[in-house]
Amino acid sequence: MIIPIRCFSCGKPIAHLWEKYKERVEKGEEPGKVLDELGLERYCCRAMFLGQTDMIEEISKFKKF
Repeated sequence: MIIPIRCFSCGKPIAHLWEKYKERVEKGEEPGKVLDELGLERYCCRAMFLGQTDMIEEISKFKKF
């Protein structure tokens, strides 16, 4: 789905970091190291990134009623 603007638990803005994180992980970097370098040290913010899945392409296949 779409990454939230702010962390649900602590309220830290995180959406602006999603593209950088996604690009670096796709290149083969370790996700934990990337999160550290982006400044996401709280476990709640890290969980938002690690639990995120991009399903827009799959969902867009279905018709709306």
